[in-house]
Amino acid sequence: MGDRVKESTRWLLPEGIEESLPPEAARIETLRRTLLDLYRSWGYELVIPPLIEYLDSLLIGVGNELDLQTFKITDQLNGRLMGVRADITPQVARIDAHRLKREAPTRLCYLARVLRTRPQGPGGTRSPLQVGAELYGHSGVDSDIEVIRLMLATLESCDIKNVHLDLGHQAIFQQLSAISGLITEGENALFDMLQRKAIPEIEQFIDKLGLPEEQSRWFLALPELNGDVDILEQARAMFANAGEAVLQAIDYLATVGESIRSCCPAVEVRFDLAELRGYEYHTGIVYAAYVPGRGAEIARGGRYDGIGAAFGRASPATGFSTDLESLVRLSGKTAEVQPPAIFAPARNDPALEEIISRLRSQGRIVIRELHGQSADPRRLGCGEILSCIQGRWIVEKLES
Repeated sequence: MGDRVKESTRWLLPEGIEESLPPEAARIETLRRTLLDLYRSWGYELVIPPLIEYLDSLLIGVGNELDLQTFKITDQLNGRLMGVRADITPQVARIDAHRLKREAPTRLCYLARVLRTRPQGPGGTRSPLQVGAELYGHSGVDSDIEVIRLMLATLESCDIKNVHLDLGHQAIFQQLSAISGLITEGENALFDMLQRKAIPEIEQFIDKLGLPEEQSRWFLALPELNGDVDILEQARAMFANAGEAVLQAIDYLATVGESIRSCCPAVEVRFDLAELRGYEYHTGIVYAAYVPGRGAEIARGGRYDGIGAAFGRASPATGFSTDLESLVRLSGKTAEVQPPAIFAPARNDPALEEIISRLRSQGRIVIRELHGQSADPRRLGCGEILSCIQGRWIVEKLES
């Protein structure tokens, strides 16, 4: 009995680990080429970071959340601890700071598999095909707007419609926490409640802190401050005494939102001042793209100035990432109709070899017959066949 159970489960993949069969793999590859060509047209250069790095390099400066998501193994050559990447962004930051060291703004993109210890949500993958772009060396609003526009162009290239964009800013919560004297433990607990929009928990937590009345109102207002541009005016009134940094962050959001609405009118822009994803290493604006019927974001990003400091160069940085396979599933694009494959007989004829080479150079699929094969050409996916008629090889349609 035990052997039969073992046999029946031997070929099962680990939970959250998937594979792609030919039709889906073809769609993934088509979209991969489309997106990399898109990024190249915007000036973003492709980098291919290693699958595995020493842990102290892979996780430096990125916070506890990514540490928990990283598989650790020991290097058998020297005994040092290594990690399999769970996110490519820190690797690209290392490449920019430690390897490239350019003075001018640097635009980099990537597309590769990552591995995580846990899925992002119920039934989610642990091995997303992460694609994204990063812009280093510029700290102004222009670079944030460019990267957000590129993220939206990514979704548009996938024919994903009805996108709405949520904008937030880390400085708002950070400054309110600093003014209120929240220690790290309390700040992290409140952060978690805000992400869940757990208003009763927030009310109880704030009540226990014994903060001044105005500061209590600040934190109680945060989860309610989400909606269209009107909520920014409400935020200015609510945080009028919270300091210049908070008001500047609100103005920054207004500027970005206005720009995105102007250049991407089909995208619904909303603001969420409790949007704090990536809080442990993001330092400024954060954003996420959503579509109706899907609770989780389909792409996300933000500013993370200073992440390169651990590699000797604290360059300003902003970027986004998404999962290519999720985009394929959401894509409204249908597969392009391809000409049928052509069956070529197993004949040793220079003229046949010549026409096969010519057809393949034109992008046609030609499948050679193998001596002794019994499969019908149609079962190989062929709709046409190379036939020799009066000494000339021509392509004919396979008869039904």
